[in-house]
Amino acid sequence: MSFLSILALLISTTIIYSAPLAFTAVGGAFSEHGGVVNVGLEGIMTMGAFSSIVFNLTFADQFGSLTPWIGLLVGALIGLAIAWVHALATVTLRADHIVSGTVINLIAPALGVFLIKVIYGKGQTNQINESFGYSDIPLLDKIPILGKLFFQNTSYPALLSIVVSILASYVIYKTRFGLRLRSVGENPQAADTLGLNVARLRYQGVLISGFLGGIGGALYAESIALNFANSTIAGQGFIAMAAMIYGRWNPIGAMLASMFFGLSQSLSVIGTQIPVIKNIPAVWLQIFPYVLTIIVLTLFFGKTKAPKEDGINYIKSE
Repeated sequence: MSFLSILALLISTTIIYSAPLAFTAVGGAFSEHGGVVNVGLEGIMTMGAFSSIVFNLTFADQFGSLTPWIGLLVGALIGLAIAWVHALATVTLRADHIVSGTVINLIAPALGVFLIKVIYGKGQTNQINESFGYSDIPLLDKIPILGKLFFQNTSYPALLSIVVSILASYVIYKTRFGLRLRSVGENPQAADTLGLNVARLRYQGVLISGFLGGIGGALYAESIALNFANSTIAGQGFIAMAAMIYGRWNPIGAMLASMFFGLSQSLSVIGTQIPVIKNIPAVWLQIFPYVLTIIVLTLFFGKTKAPKEDGINYIKSE
């Protein structure tokens, strides 16, 4: 393979593997800017993946090539429902944010596998026939060099994740809603004094995180895993959280960090085709993304500044 072909392969797989992380990391940024830590992103991605695969297998004959896109919406709505439970526990009932998110992470994989056994009689689903796969972007793929690098053998949802990250950054930092959301994450008492509904804004932040996290899980299932099993998500939600922290809770920064982690995951898949690393044992490439996550959290977590009231329940009487 030529250098340009290797670079094109690396870029296309990096973008595809980073897209689920980007959607989820950006969603987490909305929640935490509102003051709610959503550790349950792993569970939300798991149920988003589960619901999208079940929908895909059930309705592929009726909807054809539209099935994966509708599957994304189904995953998003399931993620929204799970996020509502997390918001109810943390905002209304004032439960500990970490405990609530951990419970979601523990329940989701077990519930998904249980339902798969009930529906299909086995521990995992068959592979889907209608997936996002790889495609060329019309017109843009004809651009010299750049077209081959960025717009050939890629996927529309992967590129959409970049657009969503940019729009999310605009919403958080340039709109009235974003200003209000950040205010309840920094100083909810002051926001309440100014007449803002702290609980409603925190609910909105968490629900957005669930919606985007559900999309992230569905996208991973329908573009990478292509089925659902207990290990389908396997830490992707935690990697997305690391990307969010590494990106300093900025959607664009989270998207770029997701690409960094996506690169590490893509190397485990295409490493045998790259001369420099093809002799590295496959197991080392497979564990590299998770080791990298631990290293990044260790090095950068203490140096980043989360929203001031992130993870702290607000009691109006105080």
